[in-house]
Order: sequence, then C-alpha cells, then structure tokens
Amino acid sequence: MSDTLTQDAIVRQIEQLEYRNLAFIDGRFVAARSGETFETLNPATGEVLTQVAACGEEDVDLAVQAARRAFEAGVWSGLAPAERKAIMQRFADLIEEHCLELAVLEALEAGKPIGECFNVDIPDTANTIRWHAEAADKLYDAVAPTEKGVVATVSREPIGVVGAVLPWNFPAMMAGWKLGPALITGNSVVLKPAELTSLSTTRLAELAHQAGIPAGVLNVVTGLGHVAGKTIGLHPDVDLAAFTGSTEVGRKFLEYSAASNLKRVVLECGGKNPQVVMPDVGDLKAVAGDVLASAFWNMGENCSAGSRLIVHRSIKDALLDEMQVQLASDWQIGDPLDPEVQLGALIEQAHMDKVLAHIAQAKSEGLKAVTGGERVLQESGGYFVPPTIFDDVSPEAGVAREEIFGPVLAVIPFDTEEEAIAIANDTCYGLAASLWSDDLNTVHRMAAAIRAGTVSVNCFSEGDITTPFGGYKQSGFGGRDKSVYAHDQYCELKTTWIQLG
Repeated sequence: MSDTLTQDAIVRQIEQLEYRNLAFIDGRFVAARSGETFETLNPATGEVLTQVAACGEEDVDLAVQAARRAFEAGVWSGLAPAERKAIMQRFADLIEEHCLELAVLEALEAGKPIGECFNVDIPDTANTIRWHAEAADKLYDAVAPTEKGVVATVSREPIGVVGAVLPWNFPAMMAGWKLGPALITGNSVVLKPAELTSLSTTRLAELAHQAGIPAGVLNVVTGLGHVAGKTIGLHPDVDLAAFTGSTEVGRKFLEYSAASNLKRVVLECGGKNPQVVMPDVGDLKAVAGDVLASAFWNMGENCSAGSRLIVHRSIKDALLDEMQVQLASDWQIGDPLDPEVQLGALIEQAHMDKVLAHIAQAKSEGLKAVTGGERVLQESGGYFVPPTIFDDVSPEAGVAREEIFGPVLAVIPFDTEEEAIAIANDTCYGLAASLWSDDLNTVHRMAAAIRAGTVSVNCFSEGDITTPFGGYKQSGFGGRDKSVYAHDQYCELKTTWIQLG
C-alpha cells in the first residue's frame, strides 16, 4: 500500500473501479432471487452509482443455510486457532493491498473524505482483522478450582451463525469490528451492510474468500433494513444478532429475538455525548482542536460525536473564538474525493433534511448559530451542511438532547463542577464523553462520575483496538466491540465436569 494519496492515483482508481453490486452467498456473487435492485447514490453529487441486489427473506435464508452448513461441517469452526489466524492475517494483508480501491468506494458511496478513508478507516479495518487474528491462539480457557477428585474445565465455543447488521457511517471499519472477533472464534457470519453503503462490504467479502475463508463462512446480503435486516433478526437459525445503529432500530432487534429463538443480541447504538471543559485548562488552542474533531469528524455522523460542549462560563467566549479561527483555517468542506477536504457530504437527502430541520427548530427557539446553519454547495447536487455551532444553549433544548447525527454542536455554559456533571449525565445515552482539566484530582473525580462507556481525558478518543467500545444506558446492550472482551460475546461458555475414579 502506498502511503501517499494523490489526485492522479484517485482518478486512475476510479477509472478501474468495478462495483460488486450483488449479494455474496456461499462463496459466490448472486443476484437477489426476486431480481429486484435498489439504487445507491453518490451523496456529493446526488447521482446514481449503480443498482444493488435487493435481498429478501429467501436470500437471507439461503445465506443462513450456507453459514450453518459451513459451521456444522467444521471447514472453519473445526480449524485450529492458529490456522484461522493465518487465513485472517492474509485477509488483513489483502485489505491493505486494496486500500485505495476500498477508500474510493467509501468516499464515493458514503460521502466521506478520501483522506480519512485512506489514512484511517481502511487501515483500521485491516488492523482490526489482524489484531483479533493474533489473539486467536493466545486466549486460554480455564480449569475451575473444584474439590479433589473432580476436574472441571470452562471452555469457549463458537456460538454458531452470527447475523451482523451494519451502519452506513463507517462501512468497512464497522464490518471489521464485527468480523474480527466473530470469525476468529470460529463462527460463520451473515453480514448485512446498510443499504446506503454496500459496495465496500461486498468487496471485503470477496477479499476474505480470496484469502482462504471457506465458502459459506462469510456471506453478505445486500438489501433494505426493514426487509433483510428484519429477517436476520427474526431468523430461527441465527444464534446471535449484532447490530450497530440507532437506538430505535436496536430496540427492534430485542423484539425480534423475543419473537423468534431468543437469539443473543449485541447492540451498539446512539449517543448524545458531552465534552466538558473545566476552567483550569491552560491550552485553549489544543482544546479547541480536539473539541472540533469530536463534534465534526465524519461530518458529525458518528455515534461518539461530542455534540454537547459543556464549558465553564469564564472561558466559554475565548474557547469559541479559538474554535471559529480553526474552523475557518482547518476545516475545508467540499468534494470527498479531494485529498485536501476535511468535510464531505451527508449521507443522503433525507438525512440532510433531518439535520436542517433540527437547525431550523433551534433557530425558531431563539438560539443563535455563531457559525454555519445553512445548506451549502447546492450547485454540486450534493448534500452538504457546514459545521454549525449554537451558543448559550439550555440543557433542555432539543438541540442539546436529541441525537442529530450531523455537524451540529450545542454550547452549554456551566458554573460549578456539580452542575457540569449533572448536565453531562442528563441524557438517556451513555456512549462516550470527553473531559479537559489540568488538575489530576478533578480528572479522576469527574471521569468516575460521568456515566459513559468511554471517557477520554484531555483529548478526543474512542481508545484503540485494545480497549472495549460500547455504552451505558440506551447506547448499548449485551456486549462491547473491540478488545479481547469482544471475543466472549461471540462464544458460548461450556462447563465440562469430570468425576475422577
């Protein structure tokens, strides 16, 4: 993989692109049984990229059957962990080799800046696969401390067939977060990408097969969420459903489980994440850069986006001034295929309209947008909304409570530490939070008090592959992505109790 991203290389890659717009079932690309398709668009232009197979119940059932056959045959589940590791490492190598191709696919279909895709998302996908592969033959089972004359082992076994339903904001990366632990523990997988972003996922499936993952072990069903996703949730032969997306849809997977086979459900859902800035911080320039990254990275289409800036009243104006300076100089919005661009297009017209409706509602309530607040670049045909910051927001305002999932930041002043903690925790979500303070006592006290799955201190971070990612309250259910903790949720625990003679 080249470390240099140039416009010429991007143009050449686009000229060579071949869209994998079919489902991938039992080791081959197939059309939907119905023959139906749906359009996938370029959100930067509004133009159709290609037609994608619209899988229905029959297609999902075929994929699940293929996954079950492969699992029961042991072609993957029966391999030694070291053998699975070697194949998964080849898979990671192929992802790296095709980094530019995958990055261009995501920039085209998701409106994401090509620089982020090429330098962050696709390398992170390869790293995730490789990291989980490395763990395969390094995690030990256990022997229980029983009485004399008994040997009791506690072992992990793959759960069976995993159905994974992905979001559209980080298509390849979220596929990696599910596939790494699910596959390396020996499961078979039926993956459904978001209908808005199918193309990089189907290409990943092809690369996985090329790496040596047997037919039927990894299947991809493209289609609409309320059809293909629902079918996965209700399917009686899916042992676990892993979903990343909105809390509203996450609830449905719990209903699907209850209505079918009580399959295990793992949810990573929404967030309305606080960024708390205490008055003792000395470097407001550094804080401003991190706050902007937290709020506007990936156009704010990020479940861990810090969309509430809870800042001490005494430094609020100075911090806002520095943020506006950096926005003007460092945050270029435009064509996602331009390596110099930091902000691309929102995913689709309907989502843009929703974000703009939130902005309009805030304005109607008398809130002031100190920057942004209107659609831009309409001549492109794309769905562009610039970073929008509302100042002096009440914690009760809609813009401070609802997950907008766009480039909108609510600035909420506070006066005391107790008030800041109360505002930070006053949400139904609990995914992530950021905290800035130069006082170690304040840091420990407040980080412990904030109810969130990840609290980053004096930075914006989701951690790395070694740390679990997931949320409290309505931000998550049943497990965590990333780290070795993710392996356990794709396994069953078995006790073998042996009475010695």
